[in-house]
Amino acid sequence: MESINQITQNYEFLNIMILGNLILDWFIALGVFFVAWVVLKIFKAIIVSRLKKLSKKTKTDIDDMVINAIAAIHWPFYFLVSIYFALKFVVVHGMVQKMTYVLFLAAIVYYALKFAERIINYGTEVIIKRKEDAEENVSVIRLLNTLAKVILWIGAIVLILSNLGYDVTSLVAGLGIGGIAIALALQNILGDLFSSLTIYFDKPFKVGDMIALGDQIGTVTKVGLKTTRIQVPQGEELVVANSELTKSQLRNFGVMKRRRALFNIGVTYDTPVVKMKKIPDIIKKIIEKEKDTETDRVHFKNFGDFSLGFEIVYYYNSGEYSDYLDAQQRINLAIMEQFEKEGIEMAFPTQTIHVEK
Repeated sequence: MESINQITQNYEFLNIMILGNLILDWFIALGVFFVAWVVLKIFKAIIVSRLKKLSKKTKTDIDDMVINAIAAIHWPFYFLVSIYFALKFVVVHGMVQKMTYVLFLAAIVYYALKFAERIINYGTEVIIKRKEDAEENVSVIRLLNTLAKVILWIGAIVLILSNLGYDVTSLVAGLGIGGIAIALALQNILGDLFSSLTIYFDKPFKVGDMIALGDQIGTVTKVGLKTTRIQVPQGEELVVANSELTKSQLRNFGVMKRRRALFNIGVTYDTPVVKMKKIPDIIKKIIEKEKDTETDRVHFKNFGDFSLGFEIVYYYNSGEYSDYLDAQQRINLAIMEQFEKEGIEMAFPTQTIHVEK
C-alpha cells in the first residue's frame, strides 16, 4: 500500500496549494466528510429502524421514547457533524472555523434539549396518568413542566455563550436583578402560584374534601394555579386565593375516618327512678342497632333547670357528614319511639309556680 509521500510524488498535482492547504489535505477532508455522512446515514436508516422494531416488542414505552428522540435527528445535524470533523484535517480561516464550531455546538445543545424535553413530557404524562386526582393537579403539573423547560433553555443559552468566550457573569447577575424586579412587580401572582405548588406537594386537602376556612364550610371543587374554588352549602361558590389558604388554619373533614358524636336529652323531673335506670340501656341498644356505630357512654349527667339531663357519646365510622346526619336522625326517632312505649316523657322548658295560701 502506497504511503502518502509516494502518492504525492506520483501525483504532483496533490502538492498544489489551494486556500492554504494541499489538494491532498482537501481530498482527505472530503473523504472524512463522506465517511462520517455515510456512517451517520447508515446508523439512522438501518440501526435506528431495527431498534424501532425491537422497541415495539417490549412492554415498556421508555425505549420507544428514546428511539423516537434519536429518529427525530434530521440531516442538517449529520451534515454539521460531518463538516465539523472534516475541517479538522485542513486549515481554514478563523471566522469559518468559529462559525462551524458555533453551529456544531448549537446543534448538539438543541437536540440535547429536545431529548430532555421529551423526558420531561414523558414524566409529566406518567404522573398525570398515575394520579387518581389528576384533574385537580394537572394545571400544577403542567406549570412544573413549563418551568423545567424554561430553566433548561436558559441554562443552554448561558452554556453556549460561555463556550463562545463571553463573560456570562454579568449576564447571570443581570438575570438575577431582572428576576428580582419581576418578582417584586408580580409578587401577589407569584405568591399564589407558589402556594398552588405548596398545596400540590403538601396536600392539605384535595378535590371533594369538605374543609372549614374561618366561619365558612364547603366542599373543594377545583384547585387552580391562582385560586381554589369551594362550594358552600348555601349554593354559592367561594373563590379563595391560594396564598390565603396556605396562610390560614384549615379544618379538613374529608380525611375524617371516624366521627365522634355527642348529644344530650332531658326527661321530666317526675320520671320514676326505675325508668331513669332503664334509659342508658335503652339508648345503648338503639345506637348499637345502627350500622357503623359504636357506643362510648350514656350517663345521667345533671339536674337541669327544667329537666334531668343525659349525655350520650358514640362513634360513627364514616367521614360522610350526610350519612352521619341520617344515622343521628334514625337514632333520635328510635329514642322517641321507645320512650313513648316506656312512658318516659321528654322535657321541655317549663316553670312551676308554688302559691302559698
